[in-house]
Amino acid sequence: MFSSITSGAVRGIDSYIMKVEVDVSDGLPGFNMVGFMSGDVKEAGARVKVALKNVGYKVPVAKITVNLSPAVIRKEGIVVDLPIAVGILTATGDIKEEAVKDILFLGEIGLDGDIRPIKGTLPIVTKAKSKGYKTIILPKKNAKEGAVVPGMKIVGISSLQEVIAYLSANEKERDELIPPTKVDIKSLFTEKDIYDDKLDFSDINGQAGAKRAAEIAAAGFHHLLLVGPPGTGKSMIAKRIPTILPPLSEDESMEVTTIYSVAGRMPDNKALITKRPFMSTHHMVTESALVGGGGLPRPGLISLAHRGVLFLDEMPEFSRSLIDMLRQPMEDKVVNITRSKGNYAYPADFQLVGAMNPCPCGYYPDRNKCMCLPHEIKRYLSHISGPILDRIDIVVEVPKVDIADLSSKVKRAGESSKQIRERVMRARKIQEERFAGTGISFNSQMTPKEIDKYCKLGTVEQAFMEHTFCTMELSARAYHKILKLARTIADLDGSERIEKIHLMEAFSYRMSDGQYWNSREESE
Repeated sequence: MFSSITSGAVRGIDSYIMKVEVDVSDGLPGFNMVGFMSGDVKEAGARVKVALKNVGYKVPVAKITVNLSPAVIRKEGIVVDLPIAVGILTATGDIKEEAVKDILFLGEIGLDGDIRPIKGTLPIVTKAKSKGYKTIILPKKNAKEGAVVPGMKIVGISSLQEVIAYLSANEKERDELIPPTKVDIKSLFTEKDIYDDKLDFSDINGQAGAKRAAEIAAAGFHHLLLVGPPGTGKSMIAKRIPTILPPLSEDESMEVTTIYSVAGRMPDNKALITKRPFMSTHHMVTESALVGGGGLPRPGLISLAHRGVLFLDEMPEFSRSLIDMLRQPMEDKVVNITRSKGNYAYPADFQLVGAMNPCPCGYYPDRNKCMCLPHEIKRYLSHISGPILDRIDIVVEVPKVDIADLSSKVKRAGESSKQIRERVMRARKIQEERFAGTGISFNSQMTPKEIDKYCKLGTVEQAFMEHTFCTMELSARAYHKILKLARTIADLDGSERIEKIHLMEAFSYRMSDGQYWNSREESE
């Protein structure tokens, strides 16, 4: 007696279709699983046998062999309980062979027969659609996630008994027994679902310069570093940047949801991630947790921040080697992890926002308060290397707040996130039209080719650029970043061309780093 059940699994951020072949034959009784798998995958056999017994189906006393195909891919961290259980029941005749035809099965089974959620539902369903499958039976808590893929019939089940009842019914009865899960994707993109109404820029008093820098960073998706003494509002500003970013598009939402699904970070019964991610971490984070990897590779925080914000508070407290690991992802927008078992690539198009004190005590260059020695300040600031600093578009000081800015009158007059977001959205619309069909969404993503095309300068502006470039001894990367930044400032002003005032403001965001990092390393 033989059966073949279709399932799926993830490998890195990608997925593949897997065949679960079950053979029940005479011979020495036993349960054997083959197909190049790790020990944790083999544990599925023990769970399935107990689960079948507890729901009233006795596993036959026979030689049972389960093969997971393709054999060339090592099976690690995948869940094949449900397809194995269905395969055994089909091989023994408890489920008809035609009942499982063209259906893909996903799910982990508890010892009591409950079907538990799995990781990677969205990429597996997407792959199944590309291979021509139309119906997928999966855990009820993953049903909404799978239902966002159009044209797929998603059947969410809670127990092994439900699966058996569903497969035993005829075609007409099935939809009445367990109605397919449907999701209206457009209804998920409401302002309430997209933005956190508990955080707003109107909560921040004063700091007009820092808020302006945050607005520019949001409009062009530029990296931002906030420098200032303790208690000036650096973290408050950083945490509110997602409230002024453009909403995720449906395609971006699918990308982000795929990453969260593979990482096992999708909330139960959640269809899509619709808010731009905001990831923050402590400076004791490990390399694999930040960048990704591990024994069984998983996306790190920088991939979980894809299309959103990665916030590093007290940035110099992170080790220099840890911060330098961001260099390649900041440039390439992807994390490449190489293991003996294969290569893995995770998207990492994030906006880095850092906050830091200018010295260990936090009060440099105010020598009335700062007691740090020069070498202590230099060692502290050296945790942020020249190459990383070169990749940060905006460095802005966040000074001590004046008492006048803390008055209730000023607080009432503060701009809300919605007001700032409207300006950001207008600038974003300009960029959307500019880069239509190019695969680029923001000014920060421009390559030198696009910079030459969209950041042309007049005679006066070119002369100013050349003079300032030589005076400040900037790198070629910094030169291009200033042009991209000036393009964003011009977009916020509604200007078709980059003018001198836009370049001046863009250059001003490179002045603070020179004040603190006097002996900068040569950019790499």
